[in-house]
Amino acid sequence: MTALTAGIFKAYDIRGIVDKTLTDEVVERIGTAIGGLALERGASRCAVGRDGRLSSPKLARALMRGLRTAGIDVIDIGLATTPLLYFAAHHMAEGTGVQITGSHNPPEYNGLKMMVAGKTLYGDDIQTLHERAQDPTAYAAYGRQGAVSQDHPFERYLREVTGDVKVARPMKIAIDAGNGVAGAFAPQLYRAMGCEVQELYCEVDGTFPNHHPDPAHPENLQELIRAVQEGDAEIGLAFDGDGDRLGVVTKTGNIVWPDRQLMLFARDVLRARPGSQVIFDVKCSAHVARTVREAGGEPLMWRTGHSLIKAKLKETKAPLAGEMSGHIFFNDRWPGFDDGLYAGARLMEILSREADPSAVLDALPQSRSTPELQVPVAEGENHALVTRMQEQASFPGSTEVITIDGLRVEYPDGFGLVRASNTTPVLVCRFESDTDEGLARIQSALRDAVLAAKPDAKLPF
Repeated sequence: MTALTAGIFKAYDIRGIVDKTLTDEVVERIGTAIGGLALERGASRCAVGRDGRLSSPKLARALMRGLRTAGIDVIDIGLATTPLLYFAAHHMAEGTGVQITGSHNPPEYNGLKMMVAGKTLYGDDIQTLHERAQDPTAYAAYGRQGAVSQDHPFERYLREVTGDVKVARPMKIAIDAGNGVAGAFAPQLYRAMGCEVQELYCEVDGTFPNHHPDPAHPENLQELIRAVQEGDAEIGLAFDGDGDRLGVVTKTGNIVWPDRQLMLFARDVLRARPGSQVIFDVKCSAHVARTVREAGGEPLMWRTGHSLIKAKLKETKAPLAGEMSGHIFFNDRWPGFDDGLYAGARLMEILSREADPSAVLDALPQSRSTPELQVPVAEGENHALVTRMQEQASFPGSTEVITIDGLRVEYPDGFGLVRASNTTPVLVCRFESDTDEGLARIQSALRDAVLAAKPDAKLPF
């Protein structure tokens, strides 16, 4: 029996190296554990989807064997974005589904994103699966072998999105899927909405031969920027490997990072739902909270992590949430799961009312800011370091110190953030200010706090 590596059970998903830490046997055992958990929570069906990675078909088969062993009836939806899997779970499988996906990780990786009985699994639930999968025979005696059927939700998804989202005029857009699974569905969706679509790397290829499917990194957006600037597309959309995150570029060559996308979405949603909460994570610009207030809403900052944001959204019933990584959650006219393609559709709905979409995006509030900066630390050390800083550091001149997820230190002209990553042994830092001088001052204050807790830290700022 293959040993289960504890390290593949991450905070928000299960992820490992195929045929090493993530073998067919391991995935089958995890499937049986998921099946047992589903039955205990009142679900007897599970949708299973997979991304375009070369290893995904075999891992999906292993997962389905495990689920069926536990007595779960499986709906095999085949090749799909993670949001399509969520859609299938919501409409076809009692809120239960598993996507085989490596998301934006290198080709040798793969993993599982999971929801059971309407709840996305993260944190303690994923650790519970680790414990249960140690002895899969304990969950293989539920009385019967589950059945398997095949059904794909895309046609229903297409009808629902195009029935919900309407463009005011036809738009010309460019799409870069980075050879991820979104390429199999995004062009068809936007054409059905009335858009003229220029495709870049929309052929699904699990070797990712052109560039990595991760719009969080500027180098992956350069070809899309060129296509928009040199062609007649009004705007450019990019998707990550499994289609749950959206990247946006303008005709002027600017990248519209997700926190600025959220500002535009917040204004639109709050026109229909004034006074509502809008949730965003601690890495987002201070302009998000200001924009929400100006639009008549209530800003709610929360912890980073798409599963944590989704759980907060469900608790508060807010109509909109988003995080800096690119996960946007619409909970007004949509069921509240993160979907890069649907977010792109909502963006087209807003921008199609404008004569110059790029000008609208370029005018969104923006300060000087850094990308995510990472400070490597020893395995298991990052959370203890952040706790030490929370207890010991002081920040003269700050207006607020927020500790819901690390240290976010607010100043009149910006903020500094240091938090412990939940997925890798690093401290994640981000800084923003209205001026270059302010940015340097805030970085210096947080630098002193990190070095007081860890004098040998190698800081990139």
